[in-house]
Amino acid sequence: MEQQEVIHISISEAAQAHFRRLLEQQEENTNIRIFVVNPGSPNAECGVSYCPQNAVEETDTQFEYNGFSAFVDEISLPFLDEAEIDYVTDPMGSQLTLKAPNAKMRKVADDAPFIERLDYVIQTQVNPQLASHGGRVTLIEVTEDKYAILQFGGGCNGCSMVDVTLKEGIEKQLLAMFPDELVGVKDVTEHQHGEHSYY
Repeated sequence: MEQQEVIHISISEAAQAHFRRLLEQQEENTNIRIFVVNPGSPNAECGVSYCPQNAVEETDTQFEYNGFSAFVDEISLPFLDEAEIDYVTDPMGSQLTLKAPNAKMRKVADDAPFIERLDYVIQTQVNPQLASHGGRVTLIEVTEDKYAILQFGGGCNGCSMVDVTLKEGIEKQLLAMFPDELVGVKDVTEHQHGEHSYY
């Protein structure tokens, strides 16, 4: 019997109270379902829906909360590890917030090959920061002399700030996390031998 990885999905007190209010208006024994659409892809979205009793599948995992349960299908499950659901009230009104840091990419084991761990950090930590500027980076390779070669896409492409962003932000962040495995970060355009840049 292989050990089931422990998946943590935290629902704040405020969010639990919100779900209880909603579920009181549903048929008896209705719970909630938490799921990921397009799991493991850059377009992954985390969602919540009602889950009537007859919609529970045998392969679902049940999470018990105060006054209700949340069901998760087996495909979404690993992508919902460390997910946080909160109910936030601000001047604009109240809204549910769903954060699922592993929805776009399943969590990588600590002993996975370095390139996988590095790619995981880029997908889950670096790209969400760049997304607000319409940019994203892709890890191309890690060289023998410990440079991570990155390709910039989206809003970063051809942006004169790319060197600054790359050298300052991303390099610092990655070197802090992987001090032994990395000495620096290079843009794929710097890495190509010869002049291949088109303007």
